[in-house]
Amino acid sequence: MNFTDLQVFRAVVEAGGIVKAAQKLHRVPSNVSTRIRQLESSVGIPLFHRDRQRLYLSPGGELLLGYAERLISLSDEARHVVSGAAPQGVLKLGALESTAASRLSGILADFHRRYPDVRLELTTGTNDALVSAVAERRLDAAFIAEPPSARGLAHLPVFRENLVVISSEDHPPVASARDAEGQSLIAFPDGCAYRRVLQRWLKRESLAASRVLELSSYHAIVACVAAGAGIALMPEAVLDAMPQARVRRNRIPRAQGKLVTPLIWREGEISPPVQALRTLMASVVKGSARNGARRLEKAGK
Repeated sequence: MNFTDLQVFRAVVEAGGIVKAAQKLHRVPSNVSTRIRQLESSVGIPLFHRDRQRLYLSPGGELLLGYAERLISLSDEARHVVSGAAPQGVLKLGALESTAASRLSGILADFHRRYPDVRLELTTGTNDALVSAVAERRLDAAFIAEPPSARGLAHLPVFRENLVVISSEDHPPVASARDAEGQSLIAFPDGCAYRRVLQRWLKRESLAASRVLELSSYHAIVACVAAGAGIALMPEAVLDAMPQARVRRNRIPRAQGKLVTPLIWREGEISPPVQALRTLMASVVKGSARNGARRLEKAGK
């Protein structure tokens, strides 16, 4: 299997045909056709279904495309690392909405200043959706809520989150799960790690039997809680970023309320932009640890 054949194969897939791929690659169409036939011969199966002037991937072609993209990506990564060139290209990054709103503005601005040749695309979603997107190569890396259980993913712990139950200001204090009995719950849809924390705190297998208002925006959740629609669980850092929020913060036990959230990426496939982000986050973590040690030292004096 020739590496150049794989590059040509991917170009044909992206272009949707031989002629357009030839134009993109600055080759003659006959050369591109020959490369595709050579690749099909080497793997022993047809890679395309041919319908007039259009090519459609066969099931075998679909499988090979994933491997081709990985090999080409690794080749690009090796070339950049060996050459010492600054990271460039696209970094497809995912994050929880809470993390994006309360943690990432300064970090992403710093990353952009350091690596101006990297175009950063940020996608928000639930914990489980982000994990799947990284595993399936739709995202390069993601900030999620808990260490991943999926195999093949590496992670770096980055943010310490303190989760609190919020209620309206005139609501009686919520000191235990018993105080939440009969209350409407406001939460992100299934797939949210904080929703699972809420379930564990309430000692429930699911929220199916509860009155649940599902929302996908923390601003909407806070507004509904403030209006007395129910109670919700969220990171305190999000509330700190909403000084206008008129809600009561109720503490929950440390076992459920304290989380260290990670940055994840595919193990063994760290691209130069992801490596740059990981290095930046490692320095942020070290800086936070030093600041915490200084505060403890001052408190002890």
